[in-house]
Amino acid sequence: IEYIRSVYYNKVEYARFSSSLGKFVGFTEFGLKAADYWNSDAALLAALNADKERYCLNNVGNEHRNI
Repeated sequence: IEYIRSVYYNKVEYARFSSSLGKFVGFTEFGLKAADYWNSDAALLAALNADKERYCLNNVGNEHRNI
């Protein structure tokens, strides 16, 4: 299971957090700078990795029971 949080501006995705990588990846010039800044914040990365457990892993069983 992968948790992804994308960041958009004007309908263009400029950065994305991937729990598989454990960091942000930028797709535009601004996104690369923003990703570097966000990746330097260990607390933010830890919180986003914790979101994988909160939103994904806790709900896997719920989804499979409804199928």
